[in-house]
Amino acid sequence: MPNPSTTVAPKVVLITGASSGIGEATARRLASAGHHVVLGARRTGRLSALTQDIEARGGSAFAHVLDVTDPAGVRSFVAAAHSRYGRVDVLVNNAGIMPLSRLDALRIDEWNRMIDVNLRGVLHGIAAVLPLMQAQRSGHIVNISSVSGLRVDPTAAVYSATKHAVRALSEGLRQESREVRVTVISPGLTRSELTASIGDSGIKDAVETQMGIAIPATAIGEAVLYAIDQPADVDVNELVVRPTAQG
Repeated sequence: MPNPSTTVAPKVVLITGASSGIGEATARRLASAGHHVVLGARRTGRLSALTQDIEARGGSAFAHVLDVTDPAGVRSFVAAAHSRYGRVDVLVNNAGIMPLSRLDALRIDEWNRMIDVNLRGVLHGIAAVLPLMQAQRSGHIVNISSVSGLRVDPTAAVYSATKHAVRALSEGLRQESREVRVTVISPGLTRSELTASIGDSGIKDAVETQMGIAIPATAIGEAVLYAIDQPADVDVNELVVRPTAQG
């Protein structure tokens, strides 16, 4: 059953990439806290199952197909949420991919896909919700980055570039905003399906070996809940959440 805060009114929270990993865990945690979650992803079967499970546990959830690389699709996702609830309080820009590779492997299609999902997808989300939030004179945009946005490692040059860009966007938006709050959350090694997109088997095996110390995706869901449940005049701008054992 939901366990809403005694001090925080339920919010309408849109989550991209909600069909698995951090997105799914965040949806479950926010719904359990009494918030209305709007779930977006391409895998509609998973979205439907997640929505049904949240509602069976007493939560409020609504699913809508979403491809963050399609600006019109993102606008449709946001419009559906606004039509259903009459407002949009929070957007969690979570959708992302991580096909790591060395630059000299020249996996250009993968580079472009990371730019499209990890960077343009975030921009599309911001563009779709910002006018509504400005009209409401309130709102909160939470961008999921990575510790790879704080450092660069071999095989992660392009992935890190997209995550550095997400942090830069978040800071720029924060400085331009006085009524819309902005939070960037940078997870460390976290259990999810991100490694499935790695095409180089050697790199994939190396990363999956490191995942032995990974934290559960629920840890990031808790961080999102902490940020959005702060009083309106408190803006938690950046959270880094990594395993204690991660160097």
